[in-house]
Order: sequence, then structure tokens, then C-alpha cells
Amino acid sequence: MSNALPDHEGTYLKISGLWKAFGEFLALKDISLTIEEGEFVCFLGPSGCGKTTLLRAIAGLDLQTKGEIVQAGQDISILPPAERDFGIVFQSYALFPNLTIEKNIAFGLENSGLAKSAITARVAELLELVGLPDQGKKYPAQLSGGQQQRIALARAIAMSPGLLLLDEPLSALDAKVRVHLRHEVKDLQRKLGITTVMVTHDQEEALSMADRIVVMNHGVIEQIGTPTDIYREPETLFVADFIGEMNQIPAVTHSMTEAGPRSVNIGELTVRCSDHGFAAGQSVIAAVRPEDIIPHGPGARSEGAPDMIAEPDNAFNVQISEMEFLGSFWRTRLTGSNLGGAELIADFSINAVRRMDIAEGNDLVIEIPSKRLKIFENPVDAE
Repeated sequence: MSNALPDHEGTYLKISGLWKAFGEFLALKDISLTIEEGEFVCFLGPSGCGKTTLLRAIAGLDLQTKGEIVQAGQDISILPPAERDFGIVFQSYALFPNLTIEKNIAFGLENSGLAKSAITARVAELLELVGLPDQGKKYPAQLSGGQQQRIALARAIAMSPGLLLLDEPLSALDAKVRVHLRHEVKDLQRKLGITTVMVTHDQEEALSMADRIVVMNHGVIEQIGTPTDIYREPETLFVADFIGEMNQIPAVTHSMTEAGPRSVNIGELTVRCSDHGFAAGQSVIAAVRPEDIIPHGPGARSEGAPDMIAEPDNAFNVQISEMEFLGSFWRTRLTGSNLGGAELIADFSINAVRRMDIAEGNDLVIEIPSKRLKIFENPVDAE
């Protein structure tokens, strides 16, 4: 295996052609990606997608079946965990219950040959860093879950590793603590500038914390991108469906010679959509996020359509079958005889609902911006 330096300056971790098999089961299938120095990357996906297996391969806890891992220019593919440069935090905290908080943090430092005074100073510095300067004499059981996870973080970075690995570190905490702590973890990572890889199944966690997200499914990478790219420009139907809420509407690509190459038929409607590479007449899934559906007020659309409609071909009548108040917005269910039996979910602001008198049972004109209507292969046809 090669000990070549990174392909370009700034690449800290490079994974090439990684496979992992457990008997007949392939947990990872030809995984390749690069992570930049100081970057915060989330491996995101459902249970069993391979994200934890990939993290454990990076740590050397489960060696890959084949493939190469290069960290800071050094091939670490077959090195044992003790010879790799990383700190790791697990979901379960993994603190020693019989040791004080100070002793837990100092555990790795005590085997490094540092003087006692230097260890004491480092522990105090780390306790200050994670916001628990007065907790050193306590035992783990005397701390809350959020405090214990901060101590686990302090212990993981005590040796100043080049890489921080986080295996679902917040999932055991209650919702309010989790939201608070994810901001703290991100701030700490930025302050230290440490390259960080976090495994999570929580899409909100990944969107709020990561510089880039690696979306995984069935042992392969579906998409890599910034949180904005992943959310706004999903490349597969799986990513579109897994990240956030997404309407999925059966559609048929329209003839290239009539409405153009960027149109689909949904029920009785022909609407324009984002670019796609499907042939005319192909069964597809048209997808749009609820917040991208624009309301234009009540009443049937006629020749006197509101001037504010930017794309008349993508504006049509619907009926409001149900409304659900979710605090900062209303989630509505929309139906229409022209939709071919499809139902749309749309999220409207409180102001829009009040201004347009949007209510259950009313008619409504809505518009779907063509660039927000994404077209994907119909999974039924792909089987």
C-alpha cells in the first residue's frame, strides 16, 4: 500500500476503495472520500447504512476487508488503534465510574510521561474549555448526561489528537440538552480547529453542525455536499426523502417537442421542472419540498390570474383538505381533481394564512417554482 502524501494541500484524511464484509454481508461497498484539515464532516444515514462501520474502520477498531486510509500523509490502513492519531467519543460516554472527573480526563495523559504538574494544568484547562471548571472532584454518577458527555469530549481531546471521532455522541440525551450541546460541540471544534468526523442518524443534527454531510445508504455513499446542497439539491430520491419533508408525486416526462425538455405531466397538468436526463414518456417521481409551494390566495384561477404568479404554467387550483398548526407555520394538505389523485403537503407561514384567509375546505391557487420541482427515477420501475 502506498504512503503517498495527500493529493492536494489541505487534505487530512483520504479513504480510497474501502470495503467491509461480515461473512456474506457487505457493510461497506467501495467507499472513497477526502476530508479536509479542520473540517467537520457528518456521516448521516438510517440504522444499518454503514456509517458506524466506516467510523470504526477509520479508528482501526474494525479493519476494512480491503481499501486504503491515509491520515496526514501516512497510510494507517492496517495500524492498530493505539498507533493512530485520534480521540473518540461514544454515545454511552464510556467514563470510568470509579474515577473522579479529573482522573477520567487525566487517564491518557498519565501514560504519556508528562509531569504531574503539567497533567494537573492540562486537566484544569480542559475542564474550563468544556465549561465545567468546578466539577473535577466529582464522580460521573454525580453529573447529568450532558455534563458527562462534555467530560468524555475533554478526555478525547486531552492528548491533542489530529482527528476527533464522534459516534452518535448526543443521541442518549434529551431533546433540549441535545440542541444546546450540539452548538457547544461545534463551537469547541471551531475553537480547536480539529478535523472531526461525526456519525449520526439525526438529519437536523447533521444540517446544523456539519461543514459537509456524507449521506449513506446500504453501505454506499448516496451524496456528499454542504448541508445546503444536500437539502436543496438532492441527487437521489433517497436523499430527497431522508433529509427533511418531501412531496413525492408520480409523473410522466413530457414530449420533448411540445412543452419542452423540462416538463412533466402530473395528472391532468403539464408543469415545468428542473433539468433532468429522462426520455419522454418515462414514469418518474416529481419531488418538491412543502415550504417551496407558494400560495396565491383563494378562488378559482381564471384569465385574471394574479400578476404575482411568476410561472403561470406552474400555477393551478387545489382544495385545502386539512390544516395542522405547528407553531411557526401551518402544514396543509392539498388535493385537486387535476392532480390525478396525488396529495400535496405545503407549509405556509402564519402571516400568509391570515392574509389570504387560508382555511380548511377553501379553494386555493398555488405555484410550484420549476427549479424547485426535482425529477427522480421511479423506484418501482428501477426494481
